[in-house]
Amino acid sequence: MTTAQHLAAIDLLRGRAFPAQRARSELGDSGPGYHVAQLRTAADGLDPADLAADRAREVYEAECEALALALSRRWGKGGRFALWSVSVRSIGGEEIPQPWDELSHCADDLHIWRVEDHWIAVGVSRAEGEDEHRLLAVVTEVDPP
Repeated sequence: MTTAQHLAAIDLLRGRAFPAQRARSELGDSGPGYHVAQLRTAADGLDPADLAADRAREVYEAECEALALALSRRWGKGGRFALWSVSVRSIGGEEIPQPWDELSHCADDLHIWRVEDHWIAVGVSRAEGEDEHRLLAVVTEVDPP
């Protein structure tokens, strides 16, 4: 997918109602107050040379940075939201609201913007075990913890 297609997917999510219960969609997972989309995965036709562990992260990070730049042109400079402390708090037993709890266990940090009454975030998931890197987009009305 191109940056323009990623932007279109984020716009689609911004206009979509949040479900009352967790559900899957064509873009990813949604739940009360949030949508989490997988904008790019390894199944999306990456060159096999780019799938090597050391190269894959670079490919996803570059795509994420291009998307963050495009979003900053729309809404102004975004912030960076580190998820490490959220993950530690969750592991320690603190109840963290979704989608932040799930995100804290799969990504290190996110580019984030407050747009009207929603938070918009993009980031790259860690590759762990069978899970490969993914380019993620989040639209939520749930404030970051």
